[in-house]
Amino acid sequence: MSLQLYAHPFSSYCQKVLTALYENQTPFEFCLVAHDDADAWRRLEALWTMKQFPVLVDQGITVVESSVIIEHLDLYYPGPAPLIPKDPKAALPVRMMDRFFDNYVMTPMQKLVYNYMREEGAHDLQGVAEAKQKLDKAYAWLNAALVGCEWAAGDAFTLADCAAAPSLFYADWVYAIPPEHTSLIAYRQCLLARPSFARAVEEARPYRKNFPLGAPDRD
Repeated sequence: MSLQLYAHPFSSYCQKVLTALYENQTPFEFCLVAHDDADAWRRLEALWTMKQFPVLVDQGITVVESSVIIEHLDLYYPGPAPLIPKDPKAALPVRMMDRFFDNYVMTPMQKLVYNYMREEGAHDLQGVAEAKQKLDKAYAWLNAALVGCEWAAGDAFTLADCAAAPSLFYADWVYAIPPEHTSLIAYRQCLLARPSFARAVEEARPYRKNFPLGAPDRD
């Protein structure tokens, strides 16, 4: 098989890429990088010195970073559901929303998780407050931006939605979306109902017990 994805099913950025792969039913080999598999981590490090997943290998070429991986798939393995518009002008909002979800939802959410996992006495209270403030602003902005929209950047499911799905999935566990943000809550439900992301969620379900924060018994 020409494509190998080094990943873990419970990782948010891996789910982002898995959603893109499932959306177009792109054949690939899943190479599990489990936390206790030293050999898998050595293989990952040999491919990418930063030892972070997901990593895509395409006929000997290593591709890193989830957004770039999806761009690579859309370019070299196009399917019936284009994830990035061919028109450069139409692609700009998609890329902007992709960066928004990664930088302003995923990043502060992970800040809260990592802080929780720190040893006693090493917690970053200021960092936590800043992360929550950033999520408050992101939730409010998204709720307004999504009014009357089916997907994040137009009428079609795109790279932006691949980024949105895992970021909102986990962020709502860690720091709940306020109930008054009805458009954002409805959008999150649409993402969970999308077959490509629903498959990624189900494949990650056995690992939920390892998540330190949130509401793993719902969704």
